[in-house]
Amino acid sequence: MATYLERFSKWIQLKIYQLEVTLAVYMFTPVEKTIFYSILFLLTSLTFIATVLYLPQHVSFIIGRAWFYVHGPDGPEFSSSAASEFVKNGARSLLAGAVGTASSATAKAAGAEVTGVVREL
Repeated sequence: MATYLERFSKWIQLKIYQLEVTLAVYMFTPVEKTIFYSILFLLTSLTFIATVLYLPQHVSFIIGRAWFYVHGPDGPEFSSSAASEFVKNGARSLLAGAVGTASSATAKAAGAEVTGVVREL
């Protein structure tokens, strides 16, 4: 039976093969492939960075709007600090679930990092 690392490696190779066949990258020269993959990496990394930086703020804004729509202007206040607490707690629970096999100290450190990022926003 194949190990998880071997299975993941084969899955990555399959995805690269599918990308090259779908977009005809296999016909490029080595220089063109380097340029193509550099642009792909740049766009992917910029999208990931933008998601990490701006998604928590956007989620807290949407939650605040939903709170207003449900409770109206006379309902209990849902401040931006409450929204950021909600986002931080959600991120911590996601990290704790995703890091199930890691130590709790690592999960707490990741939660502290998320807290710092949300605090900066």
